[in-house]
Amino acid sequence: MRAEVQFAYDASTAISRGRRERQEDAVASDFLAGTGLGFAVLADGMGGHAAGDVASKIVVTEVFSELKFRADAPEDLEGQITQALSAAAFAANECVAHYASQNASAGGMGATLLAPVLFEDRLYWISIGDSPLYLFRDGRLRRLNDEHSLAVQLDARVAQGVLSRDEAQNHPDRACLTSVLSGHEIARIDCRSKPLHLRDSDIVIAASDGLQYLEDTVITAVLTAKKDHSSTEIGASLMGCIDKLNDPEQDNVSFCVIKVSDRMKPAAQQAKSIKPLSPPPVSKPKSNTITIMASASRSKGITSFHIVNGDTA
Repeated sequence: MRAEVQFAYDASTAISRGRRERQEDAVASDFLAGTGLGFAVLADGMGGHAAGDVASKIVVTEVFSELKFRADAPEDLEGQITQALSAAAFAANECVAHYASQNASAGGMGATLLAPVLFEDRLYWISIGDSPLYLFRDGRLRRLNDEHSLAVQLDARVAQGVLSRDEAQNHPDRACLTSVLSGHEIARIDCRSKPLHLRDSDIVIAASDGLQYLEDTVITAVLTAKKDHSSTEIGASLMGCIDKLNDPEQDNVSFCVIKVSDRMKPAAQQAKSIKPLSPPPVSKPKSNTITIMASASRSKGITSFHIVNGDTA
């Protein structure tokens, strides 16, 4: 008989084409109740390159299939997680190379890869490219994985005094990736070999860089206001904020929201966190909403925004 697992996950995925002509993101997840194991796989096709949409689907299909094939033996998988994730990435890269070699129009295709894997309260991941992996804990949002883009190198030069901030921000190649799955040698891989330990109420978000059209302060505000809601509602709120930006340059956006809960949390502590129900108001109905107004986008910098959390008329 399988031992009862301590940690449970509420996970959901969302995807939008944004303002682009086609969808080049791909995302899939697998979180089976009662297993203490879950994972998501996300890929962002290289924008402006041939068959970026195909590349992202190849990468997600290959990596997801490998993890799913080994999911029936979670202890064995965790014991070899670094090798398993790396092997899956290399296999996906070879598939991209094979497709490109068989299709002349697919030259230059490629995709990022982001795959968080959770065993109970232990989080591992593999990351290639610039797709962010976020952890929201105690009201604070932070990025967990490395960013493989020229932007990181340019910002480092600013810190060294070699470039001005304006030069770095306006560099024509700032968005170029320094590592990607394109069928060639993979320049850099961020593969977590030791787990990051999660806690009750942590929220993990694996996303394409399209989510970064929202400033971190806005993402934080949404998670703070919606932390007690389902992952599906959190995802809908984030997509709603992106819609409100109405940025004409909005990239494809996809993400997986993962809420972590400790089922062994003391009952007294659980009761403390549950607010008693109150009768609905008679004269003035209210609804819990978030209002976010932004005047510009990630590409131009948000110049002002206003956030209202809680009950509003």
